[in-house]
Amino acid sequence: MVEFDPAHVVGTGGAVGALLRHAVAQRLDGERFPVATLAVNVLGSFALAAFVFAGVGGDLLLLLGTGACGSFTTFSSFSFETVRLWETGARRRAAANALGNLLGAGLAIGLAWVLVRVVFGFGG
Repeated sequence: MVEFDPAHVVGTGGAVGALLRHAVAQRLDGERFPVATLAVNVLGSFALAAFVFAGVGGDLLLLLGTGACGSFTTFSSFSFETVRLWETGARRRAAANALGNLLGAGLAIGLAWVLVRVVFGFGG
């Protein structure tokens, strides 16, 4: 069996996730609301949860989970954009952004669990 250096596996996944995140930002970047960040955080939470619930492990989890999902999602942008909205007086949008990211990610994880475990019967 081929052994891969974990740093290379994570780095490769990170490159893929960063490119995907950039593509989403190019298509969904909103002037008044950070739609792209919300989308990548919800989608990335769903994807990571699906991988874990399906029992993905080892190098594949490093590649897809730590690397790809880790660079695709963004807590720092979410935090910065929420504070920026708040400071500019867009307090309802700031609250909507915070709730959207947190609730959206939680619901995405729940949906992944239902699909992977209940519907498709993968994982333990």
